[in-house]
Amino acid sequence: MNRFLLFVLLVITLITGGCGGDDNTQQTPFMVNADGVSTFDLNQLRSQLNTLPIGTLTALEEEGLLLMREEEKLAHDVYTTLYTRHRLAIFTNIATSELTHTEAVAALLERYELADPVTDNTVGSFSNPEFEYLYSVLTESGAISVVEGLYVGAQVEELDIYDLMRLSEDIVDNPDIELVYSNLLKGSRNHLRAFYSQIRNNNGTYRPQYISQALFDEIVNSPMERG
Repeated sequence: MNRFLLFVLLVITLITGGCGGDDNTQQTPFMVNADGVSTFDLNQLRSQLNTLPIGTLTALEEEGLLLMREEEKLAHDVYTTLYTRHRLAIFTNIATSELTHTEAVAALLERYELADPVTDNTVGSFSNPEFEYLYSVLTESGAISVVEGLYVGAQVEELDIYDLMRLSEDIVDNPDIELVYSNLLKGSRNHLRAFYSQIRNNNGTYRPQYISQALFDEIVNSPMERG
C-alpha cells in the first residue's frame, strides 16, 4: 500500500513538474481575460526581448515602428474619450490594455535607439497630423451614440490589423519585432471580437472598413486567442 502511494505521488510530481517546466519555457508576455481584453506584461516582455538579438532596421521597419507607436496610442486615446462619453466598460477596459500595447512598441524604439514620436501623452496629442485628424473624426463619430462608439472601436481595431499585417511583411530578420507585432495582432483580433459582440448585443450591424469581409468573418467567428 505504501509503495502504491509513493508511486502515485511520484507520478503526480512528474506530471506537475513536467507541466511547470513547460510553462517556464513557454512564458508569454501576453495576457487575455475572459472578455478578450488583451494586455502585455511589460516586465515579462522586456525580459523576453533581452533574450533576442538586436538586428539592423531597414527603413520600412523603422517607419513601421514609429507608425505603430502612435497608432496604438490612437486606440488608447479614442477609447478613453469614448468611455468619458458613454461610460461603457469595454472602452475603459480596452483603453487600459492599449496603453500596454503602445508601451510595448516603445520598448522596441528604446532597443533600437529611435526617437519616440510620442512626446506628449495628453489624450489627442500626436506628432503625426494624420493621427490628430483620425482622433478628431473618430471621437466625433463615436460620440453620437453607444452603437456608433462601438462601430468606431471595431474600425480602430481593423486599422490596427490591416497595418500590422502589412508591416509584418516588411520584417526582414528581427525576431523581437515579430514577437511584438504577432502579439499586437492577436490583441487587435481579440478586441475586434469584443467590439463586434457588443455591437450585436446592441442590435447593430457592421461592415469592415479596412480588411476584407472574408477576413473579418474569419476573425469574429473564431474564439478568443489566448497567450
